[in-house]
Amino acid sequence: MKLTKLHDIWAAGKPAVNGWCSIPSTVTAEMMSLNDFDSLTIDLQHGLVDYQTALTMLQAMNASGITPLARVPWNEPGIIMKLLDAGALGIICPMVNTPEEAQQFVSTMRYAPNGSRSSGPTRAAMIHGANYHFEADDALVSLAMVETVEALENVEKIAATEGLSGIYIGPSDLAVSMGYAPGLDRKEDDVDAAIGRILAACKASGIKAAIHCLSPEYLKSAHARGFDLATLGSDIRLFDMSIKSQISLARS
Repeated sequence: MKLTKLHDIWAAGKPAVNGWCSIPSTVTAEMMSLNDFDSLTIDLQHGLVDYQTALTMLQAMNASGITPLARVPWNEPGIIMKLLDAGALGIICPMVNTPEEAQQFVSTMRYAPNGSRSSGPTRAAMIHGANYHFEADDALVSLAMVETVEALENVEKIAATEGLSGIYIGPSDLAVSMGYAPGLDRKEDDVDAAIGRILAACKASGIKAAIHCLSPEYLKSAHARGFDLATLGSDIRLFDMSIKSQISLARS
């Protein structure tokens, strides 16, 4: 199996830095892949990316060796399978609120007899090798997003789902579900406690814990806290911050 930088980082016991691609462009995807990320996620939920563009972005990222992931719009088998067949080595699935939904997600990710994924890895077999069918169940990364109060109350059961690689915390939606305004890098005591509960559930079940961050400082604190993967903003946010910083300096 190729493009396993993320897997290698985890095997070495180190935390990973994930990049986030929301811009529907092969150019920006390639630019992101030329930087020191361990994995890159193409966002088909809140990003501006459709399936066909995601396919070309996966192709643009291929030469980097970085592990390609995708966030799907929903826990829907069709799009999950298409992105896996296109070569994504992991899926982040939003709004997984119950253990039953987590089980459905895991089943979609795995071939029979372990799951319900249809066999036909068109591009995946081309780039990951002839043994892809037999290696995929163990190699693919399945990250269920816990981002609501309902999911928080079920988090121990979700984390115990057989075959689930880990949980990805969506701090903004989680905070909104708890009555706060949206935003990343949460500092409210109860939201932070909820994040701690999710992290503890992952550790207790022996799965990976991941979280979306905005600043490098918060990302470092997440790693220090024990998270196995932390995402640094997104291409749109990084682009926007860079422009604002440069124009501010130019105008000063």
